[in-house]
Amino acid sequence: MPVYYMKEIWTPLKLFGIKFFRCEENRIYIKVLQSHRKRIFR
Repeated sequence: MPVYYMKEIWTPLKLFGIKFFRCEENRIYIKVLQSHRKRIFR
């Protein structure tokens, strides 16, 4: 499994437990509460 280095993107949704991350390849992932990260955009 590849290793991705991600940066967290700050949004107001973070207050509700919804976090967005961007990887090195500019793909955006979402994480809701304690679930796994899921890619939402290419």
